[in-house]
Amino acid sequence: MTPTASSWNCSSCPRRSAGTGPGARPGRCAALDTIGGGRTTGGHHSSGDTQKLMTDIGSGLFVAREAELGEIASVTAAAARGRGGAMLVLGDAGIGKSTLIGAAASRLDGWRVLRAGGVEFESELPYSALHQLCAPVLDHRAGLPVPQRSALDAVFGLRAGATPTPMLVGLAVLGLLSAVGRRRPVFCAVDDVQWIDAGSREVLAFVAARVAAERVAMVFAGRDAASVFAGRDAASVSGLGRLPVLTLTGLTDSESLTLLRYRAPFGHEAAIVQRILAEAAGNPLALVEFARDAGPFGLPGDAGHRAVEHRFVSRFLRLPAPTRSVLALAAAEPTGDLVLLRRAMAIQGLDAVDLAAAEDSGLLVTGPRVYFRHPLARSAVYLSTGAGARRQAHASLAAGTDVDVDPDRRAWHQANAITGPDEETAAELERSAGRAQRRGGLAAMAAFLERAARLTPGRSRQARRLLAAARARLGSGAPSAARELVDEAERLHPDPADRHAARLLRATIDYHVARSIPATIALIDAADGVGPDEVRETYLEAFASLMFSVDEPGRLRRLALHIRERVPQRQPPRPVDLLLQALVEQHLRPVDEAMPMMRRTVDAFRDHARTSDADPWWMERACVLSVDIGDSDAMEQIVDRQVELARAQGAYAILPHALRFQAVARTIVGRFADAQVCIIEARAVDEAAGTSNLVGSDLMLAAWSGDVERFREIREKLRDWVGVKPTALHYSIGVLCNGSGDHEAAIDALLLVRDQHRRGAYAASVFHHELVEAAAYVGRPEEAKESAKWIGDVARVNPNAWTTGAHLLASALLDPGLGAQDHYRAAISRFAGSRMRVHYARARLLYGQWLRRVGRRAEARVELRAAHELLSTIGARGFAGRAARELDAIGEPTLADDADPLAGLTARELLVARKVASGAGTREVAALLFVSPRTIDAHLRNLYRKLGITSRRQLRELLR
Repeated sequence: MTPTASSWNCSSCPRRSAGTGPGARPGRCAALDTIGGGRTTGGHHSSGDTQKLMTDIGSGLFVAREAELGEIASVTAAAARGRGGAMLVLGDAGIGKSTLIGAAASRLDGWRVLRAGGVEFESELPYSALHQLCAPVLDHRAGLPVPQRSALDAVFGLRAGATPTPMLVGLAVLGLLSAVGRRRPVFCAVDDVQWIDAGSREVLAFVAARVAAERVAMVFAGRDAASVFAGRDAASVSGLGRLPVLTLTGLTDSESLTLLRYRAPFGHEAAIVQRILAEAAGNPLALVEFARDAGPFGLPGDAGHRAVEHRFVSRFLRLPAPTRSVLALAAAEPTGDLVLLRRAMAIQGLDAVDLAAAEDSGLLVTGPRVYFRHPLARSAVYLSTGAGARRQAHASLAAGTDVDVDPDRRAWHQANAITGPDEETAAELERSAGRAQRRGGLAAMAAFLERAARLTPGRSRQARRLLAAARARLGSGAPSAARELVDEAERLHPDPADRHAARLLRATIDYHVARSIPATIALIDAADGVGPDEVRETYLEAFASLMFSVDEPGRLRRLALHIRERVPQRQPPRPVDLLLQALVEQHLRPVDEAMPMMRRTVDAFRDHARTSDADPWWMERACVLSVDIGDSDAMEQIVDRQVELARAQGAYAILPHALRFQAVARTIVGRFADAQVCIIEARAVDEAAGTSNLVGSDLMLAAWSGDVERFREIREKLRDWVGVKPTALHYSIGVLCNGSGDHEAAIDALLLVRDQHRRGAYAASVFHHELVEAAAYVGRPEEAKESAKWIGDVARVNPNAWTTGAHLLASALLDPGLGAQDHYRAAISRFAGSRMRVHYARARLLYGQWLRRVGRRAEARVELRAAHELLSTIGARGFAGRAARELDAIGEPTLADDADPLAGLTARELLVARKVASGAGTREVAALLFVSPRTIDAHLRNLYRKLGITSRRQLRELLR
């Protein structure tokens, strides 16, 4: 409680002076006599109490906060033992966050302490805070995997290379800190996190979530949560937002008195101390600054609730003009580069004497880097410097910056040095935007383009740059900011081409936010009027959204007609152009007529995938076409290459989708364990990137595996898909029910898919295979005629083991007579020579069931036994159960399956086990899971213990 004027006689104090001590005054607490005197005796508290209030008394650094220091110490103590952690310290300006972290760091003997901090007036130069933190330890990057080392080289401007994503940079920084931590523990202090650049914030949030197995402790300091997270991207908010929070509040009266005793420059009367305590309200910085400014007759002027910044402003304005100029230069140059500061000073005719005076002012501290005593001091100096003087400071800094070494910072200073339109500066900022993009700083790219647009003389070019900035904002995960820039561009009344571009960009923003059918339709409408080369991929996006959804009858067909009429064929066509043409033909022509273009497209993508500059973006759609034409080799080759490229390029927007389609491909051919690994890895990417976790591949694998509980769990998630009726769900129900032998339920679900397909939704070829089997077993072969024709057309136009085997099997199922035997045997023979293990096993199951029905029990026993063993090995438990029931019916009971030794592993441990057993090294697996090698070692120790093994060799033998 802050004392009032009537209570400031300290009457309850047992050591209240009665005028009997040297220098004591009646009615005054002896504690106040020592304020500013530097003595540690006397006062309202015992020496033990005072010691509790003070940290580092000798240097006068810190008061109280022992509990808070203990919380940070618990994090660092765990990190020293290899159990790293991170925390977020929040509190008002001046409350002591920086001092607290500094005090915690000063107690760490033998640690490597790395520091970084945000600056309020710094533009979003890419990874600028990361530079501060990592520059002292960059030499440790030599031992990192090549992609991670290259990412650090790119973002730090050490070497040109492919643009790294924040996730790849985050993995590289995690590896860097892990490497440093192997020698000694690492303490990372990141101050004013609300002001650090977007790229650094995202990377550091990524790292903070993954140091649990490292000798690394991270402490972030910022204002209240609203300022830390305001307008931030989802990834960094979710990352930092999950950290434990330590909130600092004001000091108590007794703690405030202790601080004044050791930090105030001279003693004050009780009434003045009362005013200081009341105005500061426990804020340590305010206490010190108010005590510094107070005179013999109290605080200057009417203090009221004036902010601490005003104290800094007042002190700044009282300084001589040369000293103010030095401080203005320091405030305008946020990196604290002393060499650059001296160059800029020389340009303004300032010298070392002026720099010393600036330091003597108590606002500035010089050393290897120049920094202000407090961020509020920097903002106070910058804002109280006149506009003309600020521009002069930036102009001097621009002139002092080496254009060859740091062209982006020079461009930024130059932009802040001018008032009106300037095309030369705008063009340089645009070039800086391009460099920022190559270094992976999309937010910085957008910031440069926005500033360039506002310095652009012509309205048309200004609108074009604003639209480019909007695209960069969207790419950096800030759709709201992107929409505001589009609004600004449209207010400039751009030319027709840019108006169409703005409309399309607005629709694209809405599409990426909602991913709904109305947003997709708006995207299609916005594509009208834009050049064909610019909208082909927009139409592909629309196809991808609508193919597995049902909105109204015929929408996909109308879209295909629209594209055929409006978009001319490109010559020579790229693979992506062929893909669009193939989708159009697939929805407008019979399958046998559309097949040649589909075949050509799949071949083009397979050839393109082999090239070094292949783009992985649309390969997934080519994989769907390969399923439709029944080419399992192309399916696996293209999707495997897509995953490989997405990993190598750090294309983490694509990678989880590619991994999930790789899981679908693995499921189709019967590699269920590999499919599960793909899904687990896709989840790891989603978790790292903060993206949505799609469940289509999970649903399909659960259906083929006969995992009813898992299927129900996933189906519950699909209830949140508002307005979408996924055909994948009904197809998967068909597979699950065919596997269990509930063919009535299977055909009910599969006929829904057929009806949706007739209305314009997409149905993959594999759906037709399931419908034929279900219809045959429920005695409704007429329901399968359409699907049987589809299967036959595909086999005729594109004959191979899969298509021909499927056609033969369909013929056998729909021919109940003795002629079925030849079809079954031919189908089994065709599948036997292919990759389609699960289809081969199912064919033997179906043949065995037919043999039993016609009374050939001995032959049936052979087929059913082979089917059961192979289906069990694959993991198709539903179909294996069907085979077991058939064997029971002929008096050949099957033995219970052995317990799965991997059942006790977590999803992460299972992925590690599979990858390590396949020969992957620790660093490789760490990169796949976006964790450090030490974390993988921890997973290995846990899974070894669970499996009762001790080596990788034993693990390989177990999973062979």
